[in-house]
Amino acid sequence: MIVPFGESGAGPEFYLPQRRHTAGGPGDPWEAATGELAGALFASLARRDQRQKGEQYLRGLLQARGRKSIRNIAAHVGGPAAEQSLHHFISSSTWDWMPMREALARHLSRAAAPQAWVVGPMPIPKAGDQSVGVEQGYDQCLGQSFHGQQAFGVFYASELLTVPVHWRLFLPGSWLRDDLRRRRAEIPEGIAEETLLECALAAFAESVGSWRVPARPVVLNTYVDRVAATVDRFTAAGLPVVARVSGTSLLEVRDPALPGYGGGPLAAQRILASVKGLRRRSTWGGPTGSGGSLTVAVRVGPTDGSGRARRAGAGDGDRDLLLLGEWTDPDSSPVALWVTNLASAPAGALLRLTKLAGRACRDLTGVGEEVGLRDFEGRSFRGWHRHISLASAAHAATAMAGLGGSPVEYPTPRSA
Repeated sequence: MIVPFGESGAGPEFYLPQRRHTAGGPGDPWEAATGELAGALFASLARRDQRQKGEQYLRGLLQARGRKSIRNIAAHVGGPAAEQSLHHFISSSTWDWMPMREALARHLSRAAAPQAWVVGPMPIPKAGDQSVGVEQGYDQCLGQSFHGQQAFGVFYASELLTVPVHWRLFLPGSWLRDDLRRRRAEIPEGIAEETLLECALAAFAESVGSWRVPARPVVLNTYVDRVAATVDRFTAAGLPVVARVSGTSLLEVRDPALPGYGGGPLAAQRILASVKGLRRRSTWGGPTGSGGSLTVAVRVGPTDGSGRARRAGAGDGDRDLLLLGEWTDPDSSPVALWVTNLASAPAGALLRLTKLAGRACRDLTGVGEEVGLRDFEGRSFRGWHRHISLASAAHAATAMAGLGGSPVEYPTPRSA
């Protein structure tokens, strides 16, 4: 049984505050975190009134109880008079969200460099069919189908906190090929059809891949089917990458001492089954807890698009990779499989990187729900991006405030 993305023991729990943010004195951690973020993020907004509305919306996300609709946010920061102006600020204004997102990533990185940049999915269930991008999808965190939107986030990730700094909304062909739908949702002309994996890769490339932030390993917490092409892309850019793969991914064993060497492409699950006797216990830890799993790392090579093994030494893209398997039950199948171009890294170090991805997924259910990442009720492409940018800032403020409380209760993940 392969348990995706929110597996138990995915790192230290995040502690949510037990109270809402209210105006406090200089020593109030909420006030300090929110004030610092507002100064760093809203400097990119050209007009003073936009900066004021940005901070107003951010504080409303932190204060409002329940669903973070514009009406609910306005009720906490100005009443009916604020609702119309905030609606215009989110849905109809012209400000660009990308400088704000880069400012958020740089603000976090100045406080402490991340251990990794995590790219992972976020399903957004919706009851209707008018919100931009809505279609039948699959929740990779919970292992079940759903009706709604799908987005990929790029997360600043460390053992202390994970914060989304960028988002890309997946737009199905049924939206992009429908001129009426495109026009009503105000989808920009330059956006073309892409697969889920292409969406995830583009999310990284258009953000952290070009921003002035620290270079760190990239953890792709979405199933990669084109292993060779995906890993080659990061290797060519000089970036370490750890990518989640399925048990059916075809790879070539490149260690002469192991079963399957010289046997051509084999399924990743089969390769790991043949080396179960070499598993060792690897641990991870953090400020609030620790855990361990059985792991094994196998030196492998990728296959080409037809499933044939690529000849080692033929080029940079044919360097050895590592296949990492993780077990929580020694008598069951691995719960996670990963491939990385960090070919000399110890299994324990790789496991700790993957736990950052698990934590990012879990925090979407905890902190993300608190700050309304999934709560935008409008229909426009631009409105969605502006809301989720400010909700990501609220996520950062909540995390950086660091108030005590009870650990978040997360749902038990299901099999993929």
